[in-house]
Amino acid sequence: MHDDGARERRKKMVEHQLIARGIADQRVLGAFLKVPRHLFVPEEYEELAYQDSPLPIGSGQTISQPYIVALMLELLELSPEDRVLEIGTGSGYQTALLAEIVREVYSVERIPRLFFEARERLHRLGYTNAYLFLGDGSKGLPEFAPYDKIIVSACAKHIYEAWVEELREGGIMVLPLEDAHGQSLVRAWKRKGKLRLEHHGGCIFVPLVEEDAHGEQEDL
Repeated sequence: MHDDGARERRKKMVEHQLIARGIADQRVLGAFLKVPRHLFVPEEYEELAYQDSPLPIGSGQTISQPYIVALMLELLELSPEDRVLEIGTGSGYQTALLAEIVREVYSVERIPRLFFEARERLHRLGYTNAYLFLGDGSKGLPEFAPYDKIIVSACAKHIYEAWVEELREGGIMVLPLEDAHGQSLVRAWKRKGKLRLEHHGGCIFVPLVEEDAHGEQEDL
């Protein structure tokens, strides 16, 4: 796919899938205009890369639809000085979007093939502020905590205590969370060591591989 054609498709994606559906954060929109999504999907799906749909990336995982990624990033209220923890690197697309907006991104991926492919891809594209780690994201990444923001890229049954501990006071976490009706997109604010949750509608994500641990939280 020629870069000029891909650039035009990104522009249409932003206009028709993001702005038209209410995404207004200029930093988020600017990142979507810049990051070449077609380079983060398997070659056979390149022609579908700018459609508003998830796509398979192997190992039972997907790259999420552009709108839901944009919504999650907008809910994080990102700023240029933020240090962000990403649970689930996947193909590295969301990692690249974050790296365009914030100071540092720390991303944890538990599937070796995805980890190595994403690391090579982000290096090739010149991202020097994205740091990838192979491991169990449910344990967080304590050596670089605290984080201003945390984003989780797979549906969790609960919020892990490690995530709560590693989020700074006043910080924001966004994740898909299992509930009685399926999955709910949740924004969590850390106040006095606990999380207060806002629910932002239903969603569909692949499940996070979980362990038995959870943090304290209360619904708004």
